[in-house]
Amino acid sequence: MTANIYQAIAAAGLTPAKDLDLSEGKLVRYRITGDKPGSRNGWAVCYGDAGSFGSWKTGESHTWHVQSSKPQTPAERAALQQQIKAVRQLRATEQTAVHESARTRAARLWATARPATNSHPYLQRKSIPAIGIRQLREMLVIPARDTSGTLHTLQFISADGSKRFLTGGRITGCYFSIGKPVDSLLIAEGLATASTLYQATGRAVAVCFSCGNMMPVARALRLKFPRLRLTLCADNDLLTPGNPGVTHAKAAAQAVGGFLAVPQFNEVAP
Repeated sequence: MTANIYQAIAAAGLTPAKDLDLSEGKLVRYRITGDKPGSRNGWAVCYGDAGSFGSWKTGESHTWHVQSSKPQTPAERAALQQQIKAVRQLRATEQTAVHESARTRAARLWATARPATNSHPYLQRKSIPAIGIRQLREMLVIPARDTSGTLHTLQFISADGSKRFLTGGRITGCYFSIGKPVDSLLIAEGLATASTLYQATGRAVAVCFSCGNMMPVARALRLKFPRLRLTLCADNDLLTPGNPGVTHAKAAAQAVGGFLAVPQFNEVAP
C-alpha cells in the first residue's frame, strides 16, 4: 500500500533521502534528496488508503489515495472520505506547529540582525536604500508580517541577489511594508521593485514577495484599508509563458477593485 504513495512522492520530485516509516496516522518529516544534510523539508502522512505529502520549503502539498479498477461501494467511498479527512486534520495540526516554530525563529533572528546599510552589494546594484530592513552577516533580512503586524517569516537576500525564505514560515497573505499609506497603497512583488516605486512616487508600497502571493496580500490589505486606492504593480514577465506577473496582478486588481500598473518595454532582449 505504501509503495504507491512512495511512487507518488517520487513523481512529485520529493523523493526521501532514505526510507520512511509511514506508520498509519503518523506524519513524518524527512530530508528530500538533494536538500542539504540535516534539513527536514519534506513531510508525508498515510492513513488507510489515503495520504498526503509535500514540502515545507516550497509550501507545496499533494494528496494521494489508492486507485482501484473496481467501482467502490458506498461504504468504501465513505471510509475513504473519512481517511482523507483524517489526513487533512493531521497535516493541518502539523502545519500549525511548523508555522509556530518558524515565528519563534523569525523573531529571534530579526532581533539578532543589525540595521542594513546602503553599502550592501545588492542594494548598491539595484540603486535602492535600506529602508526598514536588517542584515545578518552578508545577507539582507526582510520581515514578512500579516495585517496585524505579527512577524511570520523572513526573506534572506544574499550579495549576489539569490533569495530564500525561512523554512516552514507562513508567507501567504504576509508582506513587507515601505512607508505609511495616506490615500493610496501600491503592491509589488519584490523588494527592489517596491523600493524603486517608493522612491519614484513617495507612496507606500507593500512587498508581497511573489506573484502568487499578490491575491492573498491584496485581499488582506483591502480588508484592513477598505477606502484606500490599491494599485497592483505587476512584474511584466514577457519572456515567461502566460506572463504570470501580469496575470496574477490583474486578477488581484479585479478581486479588490484596485488598479493595475504594468511596465512597458520598447525592446526585449533575445
